Amino acid sequence: MSDQPARTVTLTDLLRIPSLRWMTVVAGAATGLLLAIGYLVVAPPAASATAVVAVRPVVTDAFTYPGAGADRSVNMNVESGIAASTEVLSRIAEARSSDVVEVRRALEIEVPTGGQILRFTYSTGTVDDAVDTVNLAAATYLQVRQEMYERQRTDMLASYDESIVKVAEQQDAAQSRVANANSTPAADAALAEFGSLSNQLTELNAARTEIAAIDVTPGWITQSAQQQLSTDGPPGILYLAAGLLVGAVLGVLLTYLRESVDRRIRSEAEASEVAGLPLLGTVRRRGLRVDARTVDADVRYVGMAIAEQLRQAVRTPVVVISSRNREDTTPMTASLAVALAADGRDVYIGDDSHRVTALRDALLADRRRVPSGPFVPAQPGGGAPTPPGGAAPTPPGAAEQRSGDSGDPESTLIFSLPNADQDRTVILPRVTDNADAPAGPARRPSPRPTPGTGQSQPSGGDRSATGDRPAGDGGPVVATIPVRTLPADALTVGAGMVRIGLYAQAPRDGEIVLFNAPPAESDERGVREARAGTAIVVVERDRTRLADLRRLTDRLRAAGAEPLGFVLTGSGRG
Repeated sequence: MSDQPARTVTLTDLLRIPSLRWMTVVAGAATGLLLAIGYLVVAPPAASATAVVAVRPVVTDAFTYPGAGADRSVNMNVESGIAASTEVLSRIAEARSSDVVEVRRALEIEVPTGGQILRFTYSTGTVDDAVDTVNLAAATYLQVRQEMYERQRTDMLASYDESIVKVAEQQDAAQSRVANANSTPAADAALAEFGSLSNQLTELNAARTEIAAIDVTPGWITQSAQQQLSTDGPPGILYLAAGLLVGAVLGVLLTYLRESVDRRIRSEAEASEVAGLPLLGTVRRRGLRVDARTVDADVRYVGMAIAEQLRQAVRTPVVVISSRNREDTTPMTASLAVALAADGRDVYIGDDSHRVTALRDALLADRRRVPSGPFVPAQPGGGAPTPPGGAAPTPPGAAEQRSGDSGDPESTLIFSLPNADQDRTVILPRVTDNADAPAGPARRPSPRPTPGTGQSQPSGGDRSATGDRPAGDGGPVVATIPVRTLPADALTVGAGMVRIGLYAQAPRDGEIVLFNAPPAESDERGVREARAGTAIVVVERDRTRLADLRRLTDRLRAAGAEPLGFVLTGSGRG
């Protein structure tokens, strides 16, 4: 049974998959373009021109119709061989200052069935060269063919002339014998021989006359090549465009092939079906319709949702884990820490994978988006700190009255120093005349601080530079100001603080521990630590593989870990 869930592929998926795997499409298009360039280098596009030659049979009477079977009076295969002979090609190459091999490769000779014509087609780089060369080829063929018939006629005439000379000499010898004959029989024999030689000589002269009268014209160019009749080959840019298009189509097909063997998370429903965990939130991908502020808001909403889940029952450490390195958990860990700290929690982020610097940068970036306000530590009586968004923050240099354990509204004074750091907000307890005096009505301290000290001056009595108020018997009573001291590596966020360090140095109590776990495929520490706390799985849309997500959730459950849910982010590229 397949380990991948069945899902319906929609038209959106068909268009979205190539856009997500755009590198494969680009690689295919580049490959097609390179192949087209290679083809143009090996076989560049050429213009072609055509000329037609009508082959004329050599006959004794040029004005007599040859009758039936005229197409057999000339052997067109022989004529095609003559047109493509070395002598014709050599003359063309010499006239065009080119190579014989190039001419042979570019010249094409076609013999239509049942006709006495030759169709010459020549392909070269430009139309002008093609027209000039093909016309030259047709004329050269006719010239070579005429020279061949003329040589044959000359040889035949020379043979007849030689025979005529011999017969004339024999006739002269017979005539001499007739004149010198001493007897009638000898004279009759010589006379008969003379008559025979005369007839033979007459026949030879008649045959020679016919041979000499033969028209050896080989034919005519019935259609010469012209620029208007020539066809220019497809331009190089067309080959390049075709190669680019074919390569892109092959790249798209390859993306579908990769999608069939390498399935990725494409939607919330698909991730929920594979992981079997609730969705804690979605962070969209930055694009044309989604700007950076919208993405940051998504991250903060996810952090608040996770913080609300942790508010019910916090089990530390909270392990933020993913399958592979491609799903970076650092931004989500930092955003979750900011959300928890803004809610009044103290958070410690632990990391053992050399990502402390990246965590600090992300934490500082998210910290700037949290509304600033005075840091109010817990009251000595156990009262809850003022939540962000509750009572209006005390302006710098002003005092606020709070009731302590005694219920006296004047027993406690919360004071923020002007132009000071948030961590220096102090609580002033009620001031009495002496340490042993019972709690009773006391004079309310003045909210106006003594310059340079940050302490309130009591209203009435002598005021000293240190803020001491003299008692009734003349002895000074000094007010006690408890101030919360933050660690040197702590960053205040809202009403809480965040510390970053190695996970091995994480505190065991007092702070919520976030573990920025390494990828589960290569390191099992995240799954091991999740057994003692809870786990948050980070899934990146179009990047996390279905098989990896299913394997991670199975490992968490098999190890006894308690996954809180998963967060779907959109920073992947597919």
